[in-house]
Amino acid sequence: MQTTIQYIENELKELYPAREINSFCRLIIESVYGLSYTEQMLRKHEELDGIKFPEVREIVNRLKAFEPVQYILGETGFYDLKLKVTPSVLIPRPETEELVAWILEENTTSHARILDVGTGSGCIALALQKGLPQAEVAGIDISARALQTARENAQRNKLDVKFFQQDILDWRSVEWEEFDVIVSNPPYVRESEKKLMDDNVLKYEPKDALYVSDNDPLIFYRTIAEFAKEKLKENGRMFFEINEYLALEMGDMLKHFGFKSVECRKDLSGRDRMMACTKISN
Repeated sequence: MQTTIQYIENELKELYPAREINSFCRLIIESVYGLSYTEQMLRKHEELDGIKFPEVREIVNRLKAFEPVQYILGETGFYDLKLKVTPSVLIPRPETEELVAWILEENTTSHARILDVGTGSGCIALALQKGLPQAEVAGIDISARALQTARENAQRNKLDVKFFQQDILDWRSVEWEEFDVIVSNPPYVRESEKKLMDDNVLKYEPKDALYVSDNDPLIFYRTIAEFAKEKLKENGRMFFEINEYLALEMGDMLKHFGFKSVECRKDLSGRDRMMACTKISN
């Protein structure tokens, strides 16, 4: 096993930080050889099957091109779930787990009706369904390919979440029921911020799920707020993952729409990345 680890480290040491390479080693060995992290620790001095080494080499070569390891391996972990990820969906990130934790810590009523707007892989909807098994959770997305992935993730995790194809920008074209909770991680990276993005994001993750125009960067948030004014129940809660550079504008927009208890939270890195508010009629 040490020979394989040394190969991975030597090939990637000029491209990635040591901590990330350590993570790659663990994930690659688990995927190729079927060894859990605990088994890797217990068997670290054993030789690995050389027949499978070409698979390791192929993964390393793709990493050298900065392809995300989650796409290479086809899955990732999120909030104690194992999720399939493809280039048709964003890779779930730790700050999104923090958003899920915020919703769950509020002790949302067990029978809540929850809508996840722009569900992608289904990560938020599925994590909420697992944490609130009596809730009725649905997710919508404009992408049919993303919804296929989300439905596969529901099946592999044995969770009953309904997924529907719908463009939230055209929400008035269909009939909706009311919801207790609306949550969304919509596109929010401005075109001008692309220069701040890493190559693995720029080259591989779906652009339609990431970027918005500099002329109207809050288009999805504003539309979801308009939707919530009509379809969020009284005292219902709305949660967003947000652009850290637009927190003030986000708060002002939600207050303009009449939402109360507008709160912005920082992620573990100290960035303004989450916002919540409450619908209270005047």
